[in-house]
Amino acid sequence: MARANASPAAVDPDEIARFDRLAAEWWDPAGPMAPLHAMNPARLAFIRDQAAADRGGRRPFDGVRALDIGCGAGLVAEPLARMGARVTAIDAALAQLDAARRHAAVEGLEIDYQATDLADLAVGVHRFDLVTALEVVEHVPEPAAFLGQAAACVAPGGVLVGSTLNRTLAALAKAIIGAEYVLGLLPRGTHRFSKFVRPSEFAAPLTAAGLQVTAIRGLHYRALGGGWGLGDDVSVNYIVAAVRPG
Repeated sequence: MARANASPAAVDPDEIARFDRLAAEWWDPAGPMAPLHAMNPARLAFIRDQAAADRGGRRPFDGVRALDIGCGAGLVAEPLARMGARVTAIDAALAQLDAARRHAAVEGLEIDYQATDLADLAVGVHRFDLVTALEVVEHVPEPAAFLGQAAACVAPGGVLVGSTLNRTLAALAKAIIGAEYVLGLLPRGTHRFSKFVRPSEFAAPLTAAGLQVTAIRGLHYRALGGGWGLGDDVSVNYIVAAVRPG
C-alpha cells in the first residue's frame, strides 16, 4: 500500500495494489514481468551509453549516486549496483520493496530501498548523478508533475533516463490489444491508453525543470532473433535521456 501522505502526482492506489499482487513473481523471467526482463538489456545499454563515465569498464558507475524511481522488485536497481552505483530505489508498493530487499540480500547487493515519497526527495537536499524512471510514468496520475519532481532530483551534471509508451494507434495495437489481449504477454489491465505519454509531453516538464533532452530512442522487439533493441521508431516504446547542465 502507498503511504497516506504520498504525493498524488506519483501514486495511484489502484496501480500500486495491482503491482503489489505481482510482487512474488517479479523475478520470474517467464512470469508476468517477462517483457521487462526481456527489455532490460536494451534499457541498461542506453543508460550506460548516456550516463556512464567509463563505458568500457566492468563497473562504469563507480561512485555514481543513482536514484531508481518506481523500482519494483529491483530489475534496474540491481544491475546498477553491480556496475558500481550507490543506489537508492523507491516505490510505493510495499510488497514489491519487500521482494526487492530479499532478492538483493540473496545476491549480496547493498541497495537502499525506501518507501519514500518522490515529492519529499524533490524538495530535499539530496541530489543524484543518475535518476531512472523506467516504465513508470504511464502508471502515475499526473505525469507532468511526476516528471518535474524526478527532474528536481538530478544533480548538476547529472542525467535522467526515463522510458514509457507513446500515445499512438501503434502503441494501442501492440502494447494493449496485442500484448495483453491476444498474446497474453502482460496481465490484462496493465496499461491504459489514455495514460500513454507522447515524447513531447515527456520532454516538456524536464525542460521546464532545467534539464536538456539529449536523446530519444525507440525501444522495439526484434522479431528476427528475438530480444529488444534501440532504433529510430518511437511510435510504441521509447526511452529518453536528459541532462542538467553542470
